[in-house]
Amino acid sequence: MAIDPGSTVPRRQLGRYLRELREEARITVKAAAEELEWSAPKIWRIESGATSMRALDVEAMCKVYGAAPEITQVLIGLARETKAKGWWHSYGDVIPVWFELYVGLESAASRIRQYEPELITGSLQTEAYAREVFRVAHPEMTDAEIERGVMVRLERQTLLTRKRPLAPQLDVVVNEAALRRPVGGHAAMAEQLRHVNEVADLPNVSVRVLPLSAGLHHAAMTGGSFVILDFPTNGAHPEPSTVYSEGLTGALYLDKPQEIAAYNEVWANLAPSCLTEPQSKKLIAATAKEFRSP
Repeated sequence: MAIDPGSTVPRRQLGRYLRELREEARITVKAAAEELEWSAPKIWRIESGATSMRALDVEAMCKVYGAAPEITQVLIGLARETKAKGWWHSYGDVIPVWFELYVGLESAASRIRQYEPELITGSLQTEAYAREVFRVAHPEMTDAEIERGVMVRLERQTLLTRKRPLAPQLDVVVNEAALRRPVGGHAAMAEQLRHVNEVADLPNVSVRVLPLSAGLHHAAMTGGSFVILDFPTNGAHPEPSTVYSEGLTGALYLDKPQEIAAYNEVWANLAPSCLTEPQSKKLIAATAKEFRSP
């Protein structure tokens, strides 16, 4: 019987963050290997997510790279997850809310497909909208932690206009209910909806509205929002697609073929029920005007 290798996500995430720390410290793979008394291939395997990690090894790498103590503790916690068969990342356990693990996957993706039934998705949020979302979702966070989370979220949005590597294709399906739910007040919501249409003008961004008139649909059976991330297929070992689904206490990462196939089917079944892009822009603009009305 074949052994289930489990999710590769924590290994890939940890490798990505360790590579970024090394590069920020301007340390070559060769220099890192010499300092740690390892081989260069071992560093490459770690950074590519090809191997699980021991907490002691992560701690040693963070020390060589000059990582801050709080980042070191986060990555040690992540290292413990690299041996898990599946992966559910719990907030407030070994990884704090402000450290957005999803960012690493998002920045590496070539295509991002998002379904959002309740909120404007993070990649399209304004600062005021994002701040209110953090405030309501995480009442335990301090003002400083909220601002840190908001800044991370806004920084993420720059990937849509980056030149190198090429900006990913972003395809968003948003439920009409999310357009009509005021977040942060009517003026802030009008600004938010105008911003959605501005971002939708980018050549690599598609925003479509799932109207309330669509009735019951396949995506409603998934239990909430989800993101499908596809990665570049070039290279000897391309990353598998990954599904990300966020909940109240944590986030689920799925990358097994049957799991990806199930969510791809849901996505395909959404398309016929959505408004076209021009129809969606028209509805979003009309809803923004409604929020501006006295």
